[in-house]
Amino acid sequence: MSLGTGGTAAVAASGEPERINEATPVLLHRELIPGTDVSALSRFGQDRWHINEGIFEEDAAAYSFNFAAIPDPLRGFAKLYFWQVINRDSPSPLRRTATERPSLRTVANMWVPFKAFMDWLHHRGITTISQVTAELLDDYLIDVGNCDIALGLKYRRIVEIRRLWSYRLLLPEDMRLPTMPPWGGDSARVLLGAVRAKRENLTPRITEGTMRALLWWSLRFVEDFADDILAAHTEYLYLHFRGRQPGRGVVTRAPDGQVHQRVALYIDKLRRENGSLPGKLVANGEVRIDWRHLTKVLDYTSESSLASGRAGQLLLDSGLPIAEDAFLDTPITARIDDAPWHQGPIPNNRARHLARHLSTACLVVIAYLSGARPGEVLNLRRGCIEHDAINDMWLMTGVFFKNAVDANGNKLPAGLQRRDPWVVVKPVADAVAVLERLHDHQLLFPSIIEAHRQRTNTRRKGNARIPARCADDLAAFVEWVNTRCAHRAALAIPLDSQGPLNITRFRRTLAWFIRRRPRGLVAGSIQYGHVHTRLLQGYAGGYDAGFIDELAFEDFLARLEQLAEDEKALRAGETVSDPAAQTYRHRVAAATRQFAGHVLTSNRQARDLLTNPALQIYHGDAMTCVFDATVAACQLRGTAEDPLVTPQIDDCRPWCRNIARTDRDIAALRTRRDRLTLIVDDTLAPPIRCERDQAELRRITTILETHDDANRPEP
Repeated sequence: MSLGTGGTAAVAASGEPERINEATPVLLHRELIPGTDVSALSRFGQDRWHINEGIFEEDAAAYSFNFAAIPDPLRGFAKLYFWQVINRDSPSPLRRTATERPSLRTVANMWVPFKAFMDWLHHRGITTISQVTAELLDDYLIDVGNCDIALGLKYRRIVEIRRLWSYRLLLPEDMRLPTMPPWGGDSARVLLGAVRAKRENLTPRITEGTMRALLWWSLRFVEDFADDILAAHTEYLYLHFRGRQPGRGVVTRAPDGQVHQRVALYIDKLRRENGSLPGKLVANGEVRIDWRHLTKVLDYTSESSLASGRAGQLLLDSGLPIAEDAFLDTPITARIDDAPWHQGPIPNNRARHLARHLSTACLVVIAYLSGARPGEVLNLRRGCIEHDAINDMWLMTGVFFKNAVDANGNKLPAGLQRRDPWVVVKPVADAVAVLERLHDHQLLFPSIIEAHRQRTNTRRKGNARIPARCADDLAAFVEWVNTRCAHRAALAIPLDSQGPLNITRFRRTLAWFIRRRPRGLVAGSIQYGHVHTRLLQGYAGGYDAGFIDELAFEDFLARLEQLAEDEKALRAGETVSDPAAQTYRHRVAAATRQFAGHVLTSNRQARDLLTNPALQIYHGDAMTCVFDATVAACQLRGTAEDPLVTPQIDDCRPWCRNIARTDRDIAALRTRRDRLTLIVDDTLAPPIRCERDQAELRRITTILETHDDANRPEP
């Protein structure tokens, strides 16, 4: 459809027709990024629509719609429909959605499933939406169900038909779907007769070995290598801009006498330091002087005049060796295992790559140890860290976009400043400080670190690194580490069996480590308890942050796996003793009946299920806690009234009525008894220690005898 000068009439939200013509801006009723040139906005009549001027997230990629890819008979409808979705609230919001108008990034995600429907209609000879019948939609549903695509993609295709119907009253009558809701208003889950795959598979965690090594190296970059890399990067930038007047590119010209003196001093310096002239490898493998680099070092006018003049002859006659690269003067001061972290001086053309690796290391530390969402991390700005000296807490502030909505539930495109800051550990604050020294950008993670380098995608309005580029940077970081560890496999970062690393996987991985590997959460001196407490005290502990749901999901899975092992052991004849033995057996049986084969559809559902009494079993050190907060003798994590309260297993008290002991616990106690028996037999041991060990030995022996007596068959 081609609009004439008069345009077409679409029904406005007020019920009055709104004239839309070829010159109507695509983002007519959307908030725009401050400073946007309105005259450059995409217009309705164009076949390519760009919507980046309305997307405030700095980490957003460039988004556009190519209507030339829509079959010609349906192209005019497609434009009018998308214009309405962009600029108008839906008269009938989708089920389970409080938003009246989708965000522009959501609109961008609509394109692929919408285009699939347009292509399907075109192949059946449909030229206008008014020709679509309920029977035709049934055929489409059957075809979607038979498609060899992921279930989630099938859901999206169904949802887009329902969304299209919800906007029917804003479209001309010849562009409307039938009056009755598609498929009787049933949801995609009901229509497809299936449920999504298990929630666990949607965001795979980073495997343990990979995460440990990745964090270890990231911390080394931040804590140990940063000073060397920052100094090298500063020298690289100094040489790049040397002799240039900012913004004009004018080269200063020094008198020849000064140049000769400068060259003589440079030659003397190299001789004193046993240095070499900067060089480069040419195509035939020969090493030649890098005259271009020398012009920067000597502040000369041009490489051709330097190479052919008297100053160049002085360099050629110096007899100094020529290096295979142009190296910086920055010394290497940091070490790994008593060896320099970087072999030899840093080449000039590698300094910016090392700076990028340093930025990536900071990204790992901040994203992983804060638990913040990827978009929140990538939108962090200079000055986001402050230290609360009174409470000894590091606070990180920033903007959030997810769940930032107005009173009508519509997304606020500019986001909101977070009311409660993230409470983070000091390595996060150190990483932010490194980034603030690395560059002058306001964003901590700009798409380009060096101001003199130009962006390739000028359509994209955000200045932060996009998640796809973060994935590339993580791969490059791992490659750099592993190349230098080729002869030391113990220090390498293992490849992740779950696929490429990306920033979206850090939150899930942190939740897994907190739940499954509390003592191996992070490398170095960062303690699990500190990270766990800081996260749950601050931003991450609030339900709006989403991290508490991530943690609950991991907790739910871990408990189910442990209960499955417990049920298997009981069926194999495992015996249980101590006060909570009978309750233990009941809970294991109840959990097996209730949760075997259970599929989770959301993290929040896992959090709600964790309050079930059947899941309140915690395995500790040679004991099992069958938890009841009302009689617990330990220090609780939370209050007794909190439905998600958990026991402090490390604080277990021997007299607690929640204790049960399985044969597995007893086996651990027997090992401890045998070790203590050897210790108390040591006649040279100090008396005080010997008395303490003998008391512990008597306590363990009593527990073992009680267990044996409780499970000895009656005569």
